[in-house]
Amino acid sequence: MAKSFSRPINGILLLDKSLGVSSNHALQSIKKMFYADKAGHTGSLDPLASGMLPICLGAATRYAQYLLNADKRYRAKIRLGQSTTTGDREGKIIAETPLPLLGEKDVAAVLKTFLGPQQQCPPMYSALKHQGKKLYELARQGIEVERPLRDIEIHSLKLIEYDITTLTIEVHCSKGTYIRTLAEDIGKKLDCGAHLAALHRLSVEGFNSEEMLTLEQLQDLVVQKGVSAIETYILPMDKALAHYPSIALSEWWLALLRCGKSFVCPELSSGLKRLYAQDGQFKGLVMVDDSGRVKAERLLGF
Repeated sequence: MAKSFSRPINGILLLDKSLGVSSNHALQSIKKMFYADKAGHTGSLDPLASGMLPICLGAATRYAQYLLNADKRYRAKIRLGQSTTTGDREGKIIAETPLPLLGEKDVAAVLKTFLGPQQQCPPMYSALKHQGKKLYELARQGIEVERPLRDIEIHSLKLIEYDITTLTIEVHCSKGTYIRTLAEDIGKKLDCGAHLAALHRLSVEGFNSEEMLTLEQLQDLVVQKGVSAIETYILPMDKALAHYPSIALSEWWLALLRCGKSFVCPELSSGLKRLYAQDGQFKGLVMVDDSGRVKAERLLGF
């Protein structure tokens, strides 16, 4: 059987994922559309959720994991007065509570209590693992296990719309934040229970939502103008790392890193850095330790 044609193509495509489509289905569709030899996404969105899903192509897949550390923005619709098994609308309703008579100021005051660094308990219906098994697999068997709390931060939490049964919020949060859990916790604070009714990812740090395209838009472009028409929407791979500071080095220092050696640069702050040549070409990631020692973290083949 003949091997299907694929080609090296490097960069990031911002997909506006539609409701009901799994992240993996979207990924495979993009990979096939571009004839890409490699593709990966940067943290899945549930079929229930829509919005920004950065797709990494080719060499950009080497940096997909670092986008997991980026802040995210969401718009979420929360149904008050009903708690479900999964924390969202796909679960069975397990409790119904009379709705409190609250004004917008009352709700906004409650939302304000969720701002800042905090710890959050991941939901049982998640892909996190316990002793090698995904939590949602255990949950479907009726098994609940203790989950370690995770450090998260809610940078902003705005009330967009509120009526007696539903509130809509916009959330700017750190990595690892479960909006389903946030919805449930808000319901508890309002003494009425709640679940996540709808979720739309507005953006991932470093990316502009105006650059997003749906699968349907991409497919129409391919039919009308060919694959080359959609290649113009591929962003440089270092956009995935925009939340890390950058440094530029001369060829001498780049050659040392290429050979697996390190060097000390005391004036640099510690942490991951985007690495560029002096002509502005992206070269990968380096790690700077507390002493200023610079080591290769993940370099491109240059």
